[in-house]
Amino acid sequence: MKTLISERPWLLLLWTALIALFAPAFWSAVRDYEPTSQASGENVIDARRYPNLQAALDALPASGGIVTLPPGDHRISKPLEVTRGDVRIQGCGPATHLVNENKEGRPALILRPPERPAANQEMNGPRIWRTHVADLRISGNPQSGDGLLAVGVNELYVHDLFIDHNGGHGICLADCYENPRITDCNITYNGGAGIHLKSKSWNPVITSNHFEENRDGVEALRIFNICMTGNSFDDHLRHGVIVEDSWGGIVVGNVIEQCAGIGMVLDRNCYGMNVSSNMFGQNTQGGLEVRGAWGCTVSANTFCINANRALVVGPGSGRITITGNNFGNGYVGPDVKPRDFPASGLILEGTRDISVTGNTFAGLATEAIRAIGPCRRLVVLGNIFTDLPAGKSGMDLGELRETLTDMNLKAETQ
Repeated sequence: MKTLISERPWLLLLWTALIALFAPAFWSAVRDYEPTSQASGENVIDARRYPNLQAALDALPASGGIVTLPPGDHRISKPLEVTRGDVRIQGCGPATHLVNENKEGRPALILRPPERPAANQEMNGPRIWRTHVADLRISGNPQSGDGLLAVGVNELYVHDLFIDHNGGHGICLADCYENPRITDCNITYNGGAGIHLKSKSWNPVITSNHFEENRDGVEALRIFNICMTGNSFDDHLRHGVIVEDSWGGIVVGNVIEQCAGIGMVLDRNCYGMNVSSNMFGQNTQGGLEVRGAWGCTVSANTFCINANRALVVGPGSGRITITGNNFGNGYVGPDVKPRDFPASGLILEGTRDISVTGNTFAGLATEAIRAIGPCRRLVVLGNIFTDLPAGKSGMDLGELRETLTDMNLKAETQ
């Protein structure tokens, strides 16, 4: 068999000459290489080599670096503080456990600029950039504060944390202005919200987290362009999600169920929100309440066995599109014994400029659509009403002005 070398033997001579020419310079560069100070160790902090965790955090240089926290129960009585940007604080999974024994309402871990006290949580103070916390557990007690408090941190990244039983919020972000991101955390049994955002934040991402039995799941106050996707909210003592005074954003693909209060609340002049493809199930006081929001879309959600006020649009709201949602009970087909799960529909309370199209209302204990008070400019088209109680027509719209209803289909009753 002929090869390239056998046909062109001069190639072998050429390769040999090139190797002889450049090999000495290559090996000289390898031999003489010296790592920079960033690679030599001053930016890589092993907390095991320090007398305590705070000493390890204080050893970070101004240029940033990484602090690795070892496994074990690390009991603290005052907050650990990180006052540098461009840092990563990393544990060894839930085996690295910060136990906050403080009983004066103080947090376990504080991230802040060095010149900004943690109490200065209003907008437009000094900020640091790019702080990353991952792979550890933070717990407290009923008298402790937040699990993690970040004040004035831009591009904060938090993931793979277990945060539980803190007296305050699980995670509190104050004036974290640019691009905070919280993913893949398990946030449970905290006295406040699982995540509390306040004092303005742009483009926060909250995705793929578990929230269970906090007071509330997420509170977002004065937030711009929030992206909240793929989270599970379960068994909260009050509400699942609260968004107030916030502009733009999506709440998509979440499960929000069995909250003692309301699954989700939009209030205090929100606008431009898209609430889509979520499951609101068995929330005691209601599924979704649009109290004070404008120019929002509610689409492709499943409102399953919410006994009261599955979806409410209140008098402080308008210009809302409600389309492609399913309101239902526990029906799983004609061959299965019906389940006694009461379900409710849509309530419009003194609102205006509402489009209700292409929704399915089935097996409800209430009217599918009910208008209360002086509602105006409603369009109710192409909805299906089926398996409603005897005597219910599907719609109780009262005497309304500027309202169009057409092509709605009412099927059999119970």
